[in-house]
Amino acid sequence: MEINTYGGGVSDDGSEKLAFHQTTNVYDEDPRSRLRRDLKTRQIAMIALGGALGTGLLINTGPSLANSGPGSMLIGYALVGVLCFAVMSAMGEMAAWLPLPSGFTGFAHRFVDPALGFALGWNYWFKYIITTPNNIIASVLVIRYWFNKAGYDGPGANGAIYVAIILAAIIAINYFGVGFFGEFEFWLSSAKVLVMLGLIIFTIVLATGGAGSETRPTGFHYWNDPGAFAEYKATGGGGRFLGFWNVMTSAVFSFLGAELVGVTVGEAQNPRRAIPRAVKLTFFRIVFFYIVLILLLGMAVPYNSPKLLSANNAGDETVSAEASPFVVAAMIAGVDGLPDVINVCLLIFTFSAANSDLYIATRSLYSLAIEGNAPRIFGRTNDKGVPIYALALSSACCTIAFMSTDVGTFKTFSYFVTLVTIFGILTWISILVSHICFVRARKAQNIEDTALAYVSPFGVKGSYAALIFACVITFFNGWPTFVHNPVTGEKFDWRNFIVSYIPIPIYLGMIFGYKIIMKTERVQAGDADLFGGKAKIDDDEAEFLAQEMRRKGGVTETKYQKYYRVTLGNFF
Repeated sequence: MEINTYGGGVSDDGSEKLAFHQTTNVYDEDPRSRLRRDLKTRQIAMIALGGALGTGLLINTGPSLANSGPGSMLIGYALVGVLCFAVMSAMGEMAAWLPLPSGFTGFAHRFVDPALGFALGWNYWFKYIITTPNNIIASVLVIRYWFNKAGYDGPGANGAIYVAIILAAIIAINYFGVGFFGEFEFWLSSAKVLVMLGLIIFTIVLATGGAGSETRPTGFHYWNDPGAFAEYKATGGGGRFLGFWNVMTSAVFSFLGAELVGVTVGEAQNPRRAIPRAVKLTFFRIVFFYIVLILLLGMAVPYNSPKLLSANNAGDETVSAEASPFVVAAMIAGVDGLPDVINVCLLIFTFSAANSDLYIATRSLYSLAIEGNAPRIFGRTNDKGVPIYALALSSACCTIAFMSTDVGTFKTFSYFVTLVTIFGILTWISILVSHICFVRARKAQNIEDTALAYVSPFGVKGSYAALIFACVITFFNGWPTFVHNPVTGEKFDWRNFIVSYIPIPIYLGMIFGYKIIMKTERVQAGDADLFGGKAKIDDDEAEFLAQEMRRKGGVTETKYQKYYRVTLGNFF
């Protein structure tokens, strides 16, 4: 089943709209510019989970624990988890009503202002052409761990070889169609889930004294000694508060990627079932995998452990098992052999991240093209529904990974990670603004909640609260740059200040620059296009459901599917 991506500005034939100021430049319906709806519901649900499970949980939790303590870390991750769910719910409401091929950039374009859609689209593409090669480099550094361990430095240890292999692999996976990509990511994300379940079981065993040479149960001992809240950059209550606030940015980095399900809506077989399910399961999985695992990690590792500090220092130079706080937990308990296992897990995580990042970069450029904000050629697709030229350009940008294959440049490249993390939370802010405008438009055009396949449980008030919270995190994300560093003696860290705040004027400059040049206006609630393309999408969905009913012999769900949904479907 396919959908048409181009058409008139106000047509209702399934076509995508251009920028409002370009109503005279309308793409004709073109079979060479279509996506294919080949993503299954289970694949989208796992892609949403896989996007939020990355190295942020396996590596970045170490510095957060050392600087903030287990109590601050648990509260911070829980708060940002609620923020993430609010963003996912807001996006899910819009996507279930109108699953556009352009995803949430199309929502910003239609419901807020074409300028916001322009800035959001280019911001998202830029973010992922940086993170894709970064994750390729991270994969190479993970592989290098074994060479360093064996003391081998011959031709086979050349990082460029593995950059080429990984890049060729992810390009091939993306080239063979979204159905192949979705199935591949489903199994990679399933492997991530198994890793998370294994770590939860492992940390429970450590906390109860069931493994290692140290058989004494730790329980909540480390929450009392050295304590639940660490002092950071200051002493007393102020230092503990700064430690708590320090968690926020790293927590956002860990959760970023969950919103990528909004990019898949134009390729979902049954978006009005797949998207709400993915959103609902996100909350359950956030609680289970993040909150539970972070609670257990705080029970297994004291925040003042010298081994944790050593691991954090290793994390400043490379990505490998040496930098994982879970390896530290095993070392404290006297368990051997875990570093190699964690390193295999890291390789799965980084490869999966690189693969999905290239997919997002490709679809982001495609979205820009069909909205008239990028050259039209990037909207062309092959017979598999893959935006082939968008894939080619995004892949070409990934070749910068060849220039950064040595460990020394990883710290420089990590500045880019920080940079695009801020761009990531700006994406969340844009999604929340789009949802607020979407609700206003629905009310102005008399569309009741009962007409929607999914409604955000937080409502518009929840989006306002989440928007304020996200703005506060963004504004104060660089506060450590203003605090005296007792280690280096610096009173102002100008490098990190630039990295922490430069995305904000860039983003605002793109929005207002577009408005000035293109003379666009904010979309009024009564004029927002809530129906363009909806009838064709509804017809496609009805056709798909009818085919499924015939295939299943007249039942909506087989016994096996129901069993899977209520059991393993909550995890995989």
